[in-house]
Amino acid sequence: MASSSCDMCVNYVYDEDYECYTCLVNLDEDELVRFLTDRFSDCPYFRLDDEYGVVRHQM
Repeated sequence: MASSSCDMCVNYVYDEDYECYTCLVNLDEDELVRFLTDRFSDCPYFRLDDEYGVVRHQM
C-alpha cells in the first residue's frame, strides 16, 4: 500500500491476529470498497496520531 494519510491516522493500527494494519473505524460497504481499492483519499474519519498531544496538554 502506498503511503497515505492512513499511515498517520490514530485509527490505523496493527492487528496481531491478522498480522497486518487495519482501520478501527466501522466503515460501511461502499467506504470499505473505496478503502481497499486505494480510492479513499480524503477520509472523513482521519485523526492525526499525535503522540505528544498529551504532553502538550499537561504543560
